[in-house]
Amino acid sequence: MKQFEVGLYVFMLAAFLGFQLITRVSPLLHTPLMSLTNAISAIAVVGAILITGAAHASVLTRALGFIAVLASTINVVSGYLITDRMLKMFKRRPSRND
Repeated sequence: MKQFEVGLYVFMLAAFLGFQLITRVSPLLHTPLMSLTNAISAIAVVGAILITGAAHASVLTRALGFIAVLASTINVVSGYLITDRMLKMFKRRPSRND
C-alpha cells in the first residue's frame, strides 16, 4: 500500500508540475517543446513494450501496456506530423516571376 501511495504522490506532483510548465511556455518555443515531448513519448513506448512483454505480466498489465504502447505511438506519430507541418510553413515558396 505504501508503494501505491508514493506512486500516486509522484503522479500528482508530475501532473501539476507538467501543467504549470506547459501553460507558461512562450509560443516561440512550441516547436522545440513538441520535439522534446516526442522524445519522451518514444521512451514511454519502449517502457510500455518492456512491461507488456514481461514473462510474469498479468492480463491487466498486458492490456494496460498495450494501451500505453498504442497511445504513445499515436502521440509520437502525430507529433512528428504536426512538427513537419509547422516547419513547412517556414519554407520559402517559389516566386511567380520565375
